[in-house]
Amino acid sequence: MKVLPGVFVHTVVLLLSTVRCTAVLPDLKITTIKQDPYTMSKGSQLEGYCMDLLSELAKKLGFEYNVHLVKDGSYGRQDESGAWNGMVGEVVRGEADLAIAPLTLTAAREKAVGMTKPFMQTGISILLRKDIAEEAGFFEFLTPFSVETWVGILTAYLGTAICIWVVARLSPFEWSQPQTEENHFTFSHSLWFTAGALTLQGAGPHPKALSGRIVCCTWWLFGLVLLACYFSNLNTSQVSGSNQLMVKGFEDLVNQQRIEYGTLSGSSTLAFFKNSNNPTYRRIYEHMNTAKSFVSSMDEGVRRAKEGNFAFIGESVSLDLAVARHCELVRVHEVICMRGYSIAGTLGSPMLKNLSVAILQLSEAGELAYLRSKWWASSCVADPAKASALQPHSLKGIFLVLAMGLGLGLLLAILELTAKSRSRAGDQRKSCCTVLSEELSQRLRTNNTDHEKRSQETTDKDKA
Repeated sequence: MKVLPGVFVHTVVLLLSTVRCTAVLPDLKITTIKQDPYTMSKGSQLEGYCMDLLSELAKKLGFEYNVHLVKDGSYGRQDESGAWNGMVGEVVRGEADLAIAPLTLTAAREKAVGMTKPFMQTGISILLRKDIAEEAGFFEFLTPFSVETWVGILTAYLGTAICIWVVARLSPFEWSQPQTEENHFTFSHSLWFTAGALTLQGAGPHPKALSGRIVCCTWWLFGLVLLACYFSNLNTSQVSGSNQLMVKGFEDLVNQQRIEYGTLSGSSTLAFFKNSNNPTYRRIYEHMNTAKSFVSSMDEGVRRAKEGNFAFIGESVSLDLAVARHCELVRVHEVICMRGYSIAGTLGSPMLKNLSVAILQLSEAGELAYLRSKWWASSCVADPAKASALQPHSLKGIFLVLAMGLGLGLLLAILELTAKSRSRAGDQRKSCCTVLSEELSQRLRTNNTDHEKRSQETTDKDKA
């Protein structure tokens, strides 16, 4: 049977189209490196921040992938001949399509492979044990109480001094004859008396009236409890802190000789110090190079920092993880050389653009922040032995007792004056309110005019 040429050609094109449509696109080969919490083994599977990130990117871009661990266990460094090892080398040689790991974006790597937008920002910082991180400051003695508590104590002091001054003027048992006697409890003496009682020294004269004694006893009780809390918290903070050395940044680190410091051998952190023109950073590199204080792994650096007398210099993100897992460690606040972690791919690969867009979308949606909080969750709990500054609510009971004592003292002083006014009202045949008003007017004068007049009359008589 004769087959028409047009029918034959159409059949061949149809078969080729069917084969092309049914062909399975090859899975992407992904290389990574074991590092907690980016990539970790869980049985026969891998998990971690990078694995979750890779899963999210695959969902967005619709690709399949196979992950394998880098053969030589290295991130990627160029030797003297120009050849790359590690994950970067596998991408360069075509053994992997992508490298996903905490891979720092550097100029040298950017020339060898393509890099996406960073999925995480990091920098260089210092990891130390807590007891050598900071030295006690000049005002360390104020730390047992918070600022709010100190303000509350100052307010209580002034309030008590004013209360003693008022009670001493109101109570007739304290100041029986305001027309002829001088009141020894001036406001300045009340301040001095209150301060002396707070420091357990005392300052005379002491109150004689029941109302004044109640106020003073309440203040003495307040002072005893306050001093007990202060010295207890101060002693605990000194024992638990035992601060020895101040290291708050790289300048402090390079200017001391007591503790050793080093970084990861062959890392981008080491390259930064080696190539830096900053005198401080150059001194750090020269010291590390002379002392050969490099570590072979992140775990070794963390272990040496835990042992003490060693400061580990590394990526701030990785150091934050160490702080979350090892409660005796702390990262200093100073962070230098901010850079990012990126995904590496073959130079000129069109997929890198799509990956960068997807990373930005995940960042804007808050997914990257969620993954960070998921894998960097701290396992540390507050140390009960470590003292913290006492807040006002911790002493609210004794503040309440003081307020009640001051109120009771004022009330008793008013009652004492009222009783005397009632007695005098019968003798003078005046109303009690009138006599009480006159007494209050005489006793609450800030300038004792009558006493000044009497003093002047006495002086004139002496002259005569």
